[in-house]
Amino acid sequence: MEQPAIDPDQLKRYSFSVWSFKQGEMVSLMIHIGDRLGLYKALDNAGPVSASELAEQTGLQERWLLEWLRGQAAARLLEYHDGDRFELSAVGSAVLADEEGSLSFAAGAFGGQTPPDTVDKLIEAFRTGIGLSYEDLGPNAAHRTERMLGPWTRQELIPKILPVLDGVVDKLNQGADVADVGCGSGVALVTMAKAFPNSTFHGYDPSSIAIGRCKEKVKELALDNVELFVAGGEDIPSIPTFDFLISFDCIHDMTQPAKVIAAIYQSMQPDGTLLIKDIRSRVDFKENMRNPLLAMFYGFSVSACMSSALSEPGGAGLGTLGFNPEVAERMVREAGFTRFRQHDLDDPSNLYYEVRP
Repeated sequence: MEQPAIDPDQLKRYSFSVWSFKQGEMVSLMIHIGDRLGLYKALDNAGPVSASELAEQTGLQERWLLEWLRGQAAARLLEYHDGDRFELSAVGSAVLADEEGSLSFAAGAFGGQTPPDTVDKLIEAFRTGIGLSYEDLGPNAAHRTERMLGPWTRQELIPKILPVLDGVVDKLNQGADVADVGCGSGVALVTMAKAFPNSTFHGYDPSSIAIGRCKEKVKELALDNVELFVAGGEDIPSIPTFDFLISFDCIHDMTQPAKVIAAIYQSMQPDGTLLIKDIRSRVDFKENMRNPLLAMFYGFSVSACMSSALSEPGGAGLGTLGFNPEVAERMVREAGFTRFRQHDLDDPSNLYYEVRP
């Protein structure tokens, strides 16, 4: 069969696009190295800095730092000044250095390369249909997820998110029984436990790695109002127990989300509240195509979210973008809930669903 003629300009553009993704892979690794070595924090508010000055400050090798600095300037992440001096701008600090004070912090999402054995298992999943759970993905996945999602939760959960829920803050101040279903390493759980010492918080997650990280935080902060369980959401108490439950960034990861939501319904007090946080998405793929970061979300899905959701035979396989508002409302109503309210809290990646019996 005769091959169609290729427009050389189109070929160049397409090839450049493909190699741009390879460049992104390399820059991603450099961001991880800069974050892990504390280089962005060292550059924060430091003005223009030379490699030798950065080496003196950090104790790292000057030649290695110079190559890294030049690469960061080439990626337009650092500003270049004459004399091989490099500067992290205020905007760059907000995105790459200020983990505790900036909602835009992103460096924690760069966890280095996916281990080769994990890639091999993902390749096999395309053949078998059975993916990897977060337990299978190991400590790197738990750590990256925590740092990627942590800033918004730590900074906005108490002052901005909980106050939009009818009566919840009052209950937490007075003393409530709370469950975090799919608590991961416990960022939200610990944040609430510190803020509301009169309440008791129960964390459930099937990943022993994530629960182990949460236990470390609880011990470090000497919190006596937290109980943790290596368990899936379907294993929470089956009698009315909790006044408030949350499930953040994880229903789309679950193999049986409908069963988990039904279990939450059974475990909730008659006047209780469920708060679900999940990814902004639409039913129609064409509408989702407007998202300039959509390819990244599908990469997350294949490598983690959908993989987890298909890690057992018969898994629902929703994936990163599968729990859109229509699916969310249908599932919670099928579980028995009668009230469903969507909150848009200016979180660029997520919507919040307030659900009641």
